Amino acid sequence: MAYATVADVQARLSNQMTEAQQTQCAALLDDVAVLIDSYNDEVLEDIAKTVSCRVVARAMGDSGGVPVGATQGSMSAMGYSQSWTIGGNGAAGEIYLTRAEKKMLGIGNAIGSWSPVQELAGKCTTETINGKKVNIIGFAVEEQNIIGES
Repeated sequence: MAYATVADVQARLSNQMTEAQQTQCAALLDDVAVLIDSYNDEVLEDIAKTVSCRVVARAMGDSGGVPVGATQGSMSAMGYSQSWTIGGNGAAGEIYLTRAEKKMLGIGNAIGSWSPVQELAGKCTTETINGKKVNIIGFAVEEQNIIGES
């Protein structure tokens, strides 16, 4: 279920959406809802709505005449010349969360990593701390006596 509507996204865009763009927007809103839920299924709806609108507007490329993903550009007049450098991050037209959006959703602040294998091996437990689900990873450290030569 999408957190925002096509009208919510339209309110943030500078151009009026065509019917085909509205259909694309509705599909992207559903995709973004799945993305948000995969990170945090307990997010506040107002935050999820704002993030959804930002992600969809970025994916649809409302950039005021500049191609989506462009990092540099130049224009000429009478010689009919345009030149754009498209960023190599592969994010043009894709849905993704920026660092600020992840922070809004309450994710991406932890340092470290976690693997589902650790949970299967009994090395990880999930606890709720300050209203957030946190994976606690514990490893047994064995004490070793090292006998050196004298």
